Amino acid sequence: MNSVVKTTGLTKKRKGKELVTNVNLQIHKGEIYGLLGQNGAGKTTIMKMLTGILKPTSGEIELFGQKLTESSKLMLKRVGSIIEYPIFFEHLTAIENLKLHCEYIGYYDEKGIKQALDMVHLKGIEEKCVEEFSLGMKQRLGIARAIITKPELIILDEPTNGLDPIGIKDTRDLILMLNKEYGITFILSSHILGEMEQVVDRIGVIDNGRLVNEVTLQDIQKERTDYIELLTTDVQKTLYLLEHELNISNMKILQGNRIRIYDLTHSQSAISKLLILHNIGIEEILKHTSSLEDYFYAQINGGDKID
Repeated sequence: MNSVVKTTGLTKKRKGKELVTNVNLQIHKGEIYGLLGQNGAGKTTIMKMLTGILKPTSGEIELFGQKLTESSKLMLKRVGSIIEYPIFFEHLTAIENLKLHCEYIGYYDEKGIKQALDMVHLKGIEEKCVEEFSLGMKQRLGIARAIITKPELIILDEPTNGLDPIGIKDTRDLILMLNKEYGITFILSSHILGEMEQVVDRIGVIDNGRLVNEVTLQDIQKERTDYIELLTTDVQKTLYLLEHELNISNMKILQGNRIRIYDLTHSQSAISKLLILHNIGIEEILKHTSSLEDYFYAQINGGDKID
């Protein structure tokens, strides 16, 4: 499988502090790759190095099979990106901003500009000055600028930032369409893990500047553990009934007298019926389906979520 991005020992130091440490990425042609990490974990720094905004302190970057150097930065024309917050000339219109961008990179296609605006649902406001745009509209315009040339690789840092739920869905659909129909490779970062789960093929978990794990979404789904969590008025009697009446042995007691049942042979309704028949009050019963968010927190924080 061809690699679009490959990093070896990628490291960035600033004022004696390592922001990114020895990161080895390999991103394949045609995949959607997600960088997951808390704020300040190093995701944006990695993206800035991949796009030539920052120079690595040490390590190497290969794009499309070629080492990225000062003399080879022309290959960045094959890359579209939004890193952090998209910046525009506020007094100019959307079309004027996109035309300036195209002139800068040597791309001339009036139809391409209009098509990009249409793709991000900004059609009809082309003559409106950017200073009149909402945060969400500016984010859409940034995505239009990133995709206008239909590059081979698109790097998007928090692409749904500032968007409402409809805008988030539209962005997700756009990424999937460009990936499927044009074969564009994507690198995304986001704190909205549920959204990432609906888009990415593979993720890299970044914690304190280090790549702590790299795994396909398919493998995460295989590792997931669903369970029923139960809180009753009589924990000991509940445990006895579950074990002797329903033959459930794969369960444990959590702090706070909660019972977590990993054996899902019996449904919630069957468990509830048994307890009611034996006059045990049910304060809470719910089925938990683990998500990408659960996996992420397990990787960086031993499974405990951070409030």
